[in-house]
Parts: sequence; C-alpha cells; structure tokens
Amino acid sequence: MSAAPTVSRAEDTARRWLEVDPDPETRAETERLLAAGGDELDDRFGGRLAFGTAGIRGRRGAGPMRMNRVLVRSVAAAVAEVLLATAESDPPLVVVGFDARHQSDDFATDTARVLAARGVGSLVLPGPLPTPVLAHAVRESGADAGVMATASHNPAADGGYKVYWGDGAQIVPPIDAKISAAIDDAYLPSDDDLADNDHPLIGRADDTVTDRYVDLAASVVRPGGPRHLSVVYTPLHGVGRDVLEAAFERAGFDPPTVVPVQADPDPDFPTVAFPNPEEPGALDAALNLAAGTGADLVLANDPDADRLAVAVPDRGSWRILTGDEVGTLLAEHVLAGGTGRDRLVVSTVVSSRMLVRIADYHGVHHAETLTGFKWIVRPGLADRSRRFVFGYEEALGYAVGDAVRDKDGITAALLFAELAATARVEGRTVCDLLDDLWRRHGVHRTGLLTRRFDGPDAVTSMADLMLTMRDAPPAVLAGRPVTAVVDLARSDTGLPPTDAVILEVAGGRVVVRPSGTEPMVKVYVEAVAVVNGDLRDAERSATDGFEALLTALSAWLDDKVDR
Repeated sequence: MSAAPTVSRAEDTARRWLEVDPDPETRAETERLLAAGGDELDDRFGGRLAFGTAGIRGRRGAGPMRMNRVLVRSVAAAVAEVLLATAESDPPLVVVGFDARHQSDDFATDTARVLAARGVGSLVLPGPLPTPVLAHAVRESGADAGVMATASHNPAADGGYKVYWGDGAQIVPPIDAKISAAIDDAYLPSDDDLADNDHPLIGRADDTVTDRYVDLAASVVRPGGPRHLSVVYTPLHGVGRDVLEAAFERAGFDPPTVVPVQADPDPDFPTVAFPNPEEPGALDAALNLAAGTGADLVLANDPDADRLAVAVPDRGSWRILTGDEVGTLLAEHVLAGGTGRDRLVVSTVVSSRMLVRIADYHGVHHAETLTGFKWIVRPGLADRSRRFVFGYEEALGYAVGDAVRDKDGITAALLFAELAATARVEGRTVCDLLDDLWRRHGVHRTGLLTRRFDGPDAVTSMADLMLTMRDAPPAVLAGRPVTAVVDLARSDTGLPPTDAVILEVAGGRVVVRPSGTEPMVKVYVEAVAVVNGDLRDAERSATDGFEALLTALSAWLDDKVDR
C-alpha cells in the first residue's frame, strides 16, 4: 500500500488561502500556482511579508508574501486584537484612510468590516486622500489607532498598509511586534467573518476632515507674510493636488501651476518609471514646465503626499535640492522666525549633521534618532518640556510642528513656498539662503551609496558584510583617518539597538545599514568643508571630499563582497 503524498506547508497555506480569498484575480493566481507547484508556490506561500516599518508593504498578488485582501484582512484582525487588549476606549476607534492605488479602497473597506465584526469602531475617510490627512485625523478625532492603505512612493505594482497608534504617530515596539504575533496566530477571515458595510460601528467621515487638515496646513506659515510666488507643482499622479491647492489658497498663495499630464490620480503612474520624486527623471515634466513658464519654484509630492521634493533656479538652470538641503533650509526658516529655548529640532543618524550646528547657533535642543518618522517624533513625546518644532530625514520627509506626527509633504510645501517668497521680496534666492548656511556652518555634501544582494544567500551576505564593518572596519578612507566606530547594535548608544555602524571620518561621517525593505546595504556619506575664504572654493572642496569618500567606500565594499 503506497503512502499518501506529503502536502507541503506552502501547499497547505495556499489551499486555506483559496477558501477565503474574495478576489477573483488572486484566486485564479493561487489555483495556477497550486497546479504548477515548485519554487514559485513556495515563494508566495512559504512565508509572510514582514510586518514592521510602519506596517506592511509589497507587490500585489496572491499569497502571504504579497499584498492582497486576505493578508489585509488578517492584519486588520490583528490590529483589532491588540486594540481590544490595550485600548481604554469601549469600543476602540480606528480612522481608516486610503489613496488612489489599485485596491487601496478595497483594503480600506475590508479593514472597516473586519474591525466592526470584532467590536472595533472605524471612521472611514471620504475618498482617496494624502497620508498626512489620515495622521492628523487620528489625533483630531481622539481615535485609538489609524490605518492608511497606501504603498507611498513604491512602484505601481505594489500595495501597502501603514498603521498609526492613538498618539498619531507610526507604531513602534512593542506594538508592532504584538500585531505581527497576532497576525501569525489569527485564522484567515472569510466573508462570513466580516460585518456588513452598514454596520453601526462603521462610520463615514465627511469633507470636514479634509477642511480641518487644510486649516492646520495653512497655519504653518506666518499671517501676513509674503505670498507672491510662481510655483509649478506635480503630485506625480497621486492624491496630493486637491489638498495642496486648497491649502495654498487658504494660506493666501497664488495658485500653483500643476503639471497637466501628472495632475490626476492614476494608479499606473504612466509618465514615470518609479513614482518617487527622488528618482532620476521623476521631475522632468515639472522642470520642463517651469523652464517654459519662468517659475520661481518647483514642488513635487510623492503619490500619498507625505514627501516633498524641491527644485529652484540656479545660475541659469534648475537645481534639485537634496533632502538634507531642504531640511536644513526649513529648519533655519522655522528657528529664525520663532522664539524659545525650549524648542526641539530632530534629525536622523543618516541625515546631515548641519542641523546640529543650526540648533546650537539658535540655542535650541537637537535630538538624533534612528531612521524613520516613527522615531523622529519620539523625542518630543518623551520629553514634553521640549517643544517639537521641526524634524526631517534625508529621504524627503519633513514634519512642521507637532500637529501631524508624521512626515507631511503638504505643510512642508507651504513652508518652503513661504521661505522662497520671503527671499524673493528681499531680492534674494533660495540658493543665496543655502550659501548663508554654508558660510556659517560649513559646506555639507551628502549622498547615498547602495549595494544590492541577489540570490538565496543575500541575507547571509549582508549579515557578513555588517559583521566585517563591525570587526574590521577601514582605518582610512580617501586619505582621511577613521576616528571612531560606533556600533548602533549596542545598547549603550542612547538609541534603540539597530543594525547599523557609524564611521566618524576626519571632515565627515559614514553610516552603513541594511535596508529594512530590500536586499540592499545603504551607505550614507557626508563630507564637510569649512568656509575660510571663497565660498565656491569650499564648495568644491566638500564636493571633492564627498566624491573621494564614495570612491573609497565603493572599492572597499567591492573587495569585501567579492571575497
């Protein structure tokens, strides 16, 4: 008598998935994968997307290693379980938002139905809206949590799901670990396990939620300040346009000129290969329009409008500012326009150290955090004697004040427009303001070097590289001695332990860390040149130093990776 064939874990998961999947497309995909078997089935059903950095994100498709309605329902059930165990409200309340990506509205609807079935109330936002509107609504409504269905700046094929807690900030340990464990322990919800759409625990927000956010956004600029400015704006096919235009109008600015081919939400992002304003070419349409119209400023949001990119005229062409340049300009603008030694500005370990010098100059507090806005807002929450006024990370994320405890590309756009309009009235340019900072604090050049790891040994290879960086770091880089090595995995750094290493280099700094979302090691480089005479000479010196560090690090990485 022959033994019954062994059913693999992946096959078993796929069959259970198939029983509850409400989506005809992913059901058909699962059936195909089951029929074919092999590595692809294991790839889709042999594990689960990690729940961590603000939530969960990945390519849309069938199985727990992709974003889909079954996975979202499981995450929503886990959020409900943790809320019911920890929230003081009865019932707990979750604000649910979504952008215009494929299936984001389905993810939001499923979330509200799952929550209601478990005794958790929801307030669903009235349509596709920017992530900052959701983050603001969580606090403004007194909710216990928030969920935003968005993949932010990821490619069109991706979906995502951000989770916020009652403080209006992205979740941090131990909440993220509790939700992740609850996902693993929960059964897969079927349609029968969900409440009806008209369940009394499912509330529907109206447009006043957006109006209140617009009021807040307009309040970040000073009443009666300069407003006349010609702005070209692109939402990159995302959901930022209507809210940004309303905020500009309420604040008294001239209406921005929106890039026509990128004005409307389109989940396929037809004019950009990658809807991230940091990517080369993403701003080409906006820059071309600005050059043709004689604009003063180019502003760009990513698809969920939590990031901001800026370009300005410079010596007859257009210059795209780095995230560090935008962040330090905004910080200086905020600090110069306010008072109080209790003020706090925050940046991350991978951002420019110039903000430390700006804070010292103004006599205010500065805090350095791990990467990610879930950490940037924490110093202000941990010590309420310090008034959080500004925080940023180099990846185009900025927070103006404490009302929205997340990066906000719309309030940042308004503040930068005010900065540029003020300079214009004074007969100066944004680049002049940056030069002022350089003369005072030194020219800071920053940038990023990456190394991608492919194949089945990718995780091991990345771990080996980080071990080498800890145990045998370079002693000299581009002729500059490495003066200190700080292992952020240690518990005595003043930061939560994380897999990253800082190399303090004469005239600069290097931070090395694995990506949290891709098989990639990221190397953040900064070179600083003090201005003792001609500013342009110092600028060239900083640029040369930066490029030399990049070359030396690239060679060092190549040597270690190829061994």
